[in-house]
Amino acid sequence: LMIRRPPRSTRKESSAASDVYKRQILLVLIVGCANLGPTTLKSERSNYNLAVQRTNDEELLLNLARLKYRDTPFFMEVSSVASQFTLSTSANASTTLESGLKGLFGLGGSVGMIERPTVTYSPLQGDQFIQRVLSPLPLKTITLLYHSGWSIERIFQLCFQRMNNIKNAPGASGPTPKNAPQFKKFLETLKYLRELQTLDVLNLSYNIESGSPRIILHITDEGKNLKAAQNFARLLNLEPGLERYFISFTQKQNGFGEIKVVTRSLLGVLFYLSQGVEAPQKDVNAGKVTRTLKKSGEVFDWKEVTGEILRVRSQSKRPDNAALRVFYRGTWFFIKDSDLKSKSTFSLLSQIFSLQAGKIKDNSPVLTLGVGQ
Repeated sequence: LMIRRPPRSTRKESSAASDVYKRQILLVLIVGCANLGPTTLKSERSNYNLAVQRTNDEELLLNLARLKYRDTPFFMEVSSVASQFTLSTSANASTTLESGLKGLFGLGGSVGMIERPTVTYSPLQGDQFIQRVLSPLPLKTITLLYHSGWSIERIFQLCFQRMNNIKNAPGASGPTPKNAPQFKKFLETLKYLRELQTLDVLNLSYNIESGSPRIILHITDEGKNLKAAQNFARLLNLEPGLERYFISFTQKQNGFGEIKVVTRSLLGVLFYLSQGVEAPQKDVNAGKVTRTLKKSGEVFDWKEVTGEILRVRSQSKRPDNAALRVFYRGTWFFIKDSDLKSKSTFSLLSQIFSLQAGKIKDNSPVLTLGVGQ
């Protein structure tokens, strides 16, 4: 910064002027530094938010691909992110006075900032985690998801593997089965429930009756005689025209308006959705993934089961139109940015994972990385 001043008659005056301009430039630097804290928070918080959210999604997708190949899933949670900023400032001024010429004052300054982030990872493991992963999803969680605005069709398809005697590919809750699953009647039942939800004549509530948790499925008076409600009751061998049906884990013979269910575990949901991962044909031919067969001996296409809720594509080249992608076993696995159904299901999976695994307080060793040092 160069400021031109009129000539001064004495050295004392020029020195005083220099001191004034030093103070001015220092004031500018101080004012600028005062805004660095809020500015840094505004920029860095969003950056860390995006990075953690994206890496969490990538880890979920990676584990779906692992399960497709019967590889062991593993999760590393980001426990904490601490970022330290070191700020340094400097200022200088110079004066050149020559006889008969105007005085030249040179003012300068600099601000330096170094970021030292520390990221702490916690592996999800131990008895407590295993219990959370392998335990059936609680009915309270399913009710909570419904009231969060999710489609009942999507929730029930992921979380239930049986309602009364209707099966929803229970074998898909583990490694890919060799035989084609039963699922069509279950999906048909869910479509009737979704129709009732869309018409706003359906609601769910949760309570505990005689120590047993249950979901109460409410159908309004104007909705109980609709064709969708009649078909739903018929498929589950229930009496049609009721305003309330009860969803529970009971092992007793079904009572009046009662729907006995078996929910998936968190690991079961992950396995179920891993059936929607499309492995490259070369890996299928090499026997690296299970080939499911119909009774006729034809290859069963898992898109019949999961095609409407999740489709994870694969290709050898890095995809450009992907909302999410991971590289595994020499192949890119990805969800297309335009595949809104798959993105919705993946978001629901992320919420289920957070509700289940997020409760764990693990005492295993943590990995702390001082990234900026």
